[in-house]
Amino acid sequence: MNKENDNLSIPSTKYMITGDSISKGVIYDESRSKYVLLEDNYVSLMQGKLKGVVRNTARFGNTLIKGLGNLTKDIQKDKPDFVLIEYGGNDCDFNWNEIAQNPDAEHSPKTDFNVFESMLRESIYYLKSQQITPILMNLPPLNADNYFKWVSQNNPVAASNILKWLGSVTKIYWWQERYNSTIVKVAESTKTRIIDVRGAFLEYPDFTKFICIDGIHPNKEGHRIISDKVLEFIRNNDFHLLRDDIEIGYQG
Repeated sequence: MNKENDNLSIPSTKYMITGDSISKGVIYDESRSKYVLLEDNYVSLMQGKLKGVVRNTARFGNTLIKGLGNLTKDIQKDKPDFVLIEYGGNDCDFNWNEIAQNPDAEHSPKTDFNVFESMLRESIYYLKSQQITPILMNLPPLNADNYFKWVSQNNPVAASNILKWLGSVTKIYWWQERYNSTIVKVAESTKTRIIDVRGAFLEYPDFTKFICIDGIHPNKEGHRIISDKVLEFIRNNDFHLLRDDIEIGYQG
């Protein structure tokens, strides 16, 4: 990355993104009926506006446990100054096929609620021990109705069984909110910076128009909202990291 004769770029601020498909830039393309990588995702939108180098280590399907398994070697290799932590969407998710097949059984999320909180704290303490500044990002809100249709695959039997286990569709939003609240709580208790992406979406009365048909992945406009919020956060906290004065604010 740094050439011996490229002294002008040294020292260079290094940023690392660790997260799941949201930070990877995955959206659902309805015209092609499949998940694709969005070229203008929030990371690519913001990286050209920052001084320094951004490395995105986010992976599709990542949970906090999977992500932290790679974080140690990633930071030892790159030695970043800042690490943005974006997890929770997969962690709070369930195996909906199993629920549809057996709604009377007990089912657990991919990452236990208490494990999620403790591991989030551990990751923050570890980064701070390495003189790295951690920054948390909370969760974009989901569209519970669309997500329910998505996981039940519009199958009436599956939908009935999942609803039997859930009790109500609104419980999907409530469950995700629990994990989101934990991210906020951990940020406060560890005195860690946090970017309120959720609040940025909820400023819009119909935030669901910024979410893909699957009910959970931000669409192209949603990524613009995230990018604007991240850049606004940097402007308010570390203005010197921005390349120049930029115009921030989604015009929806």
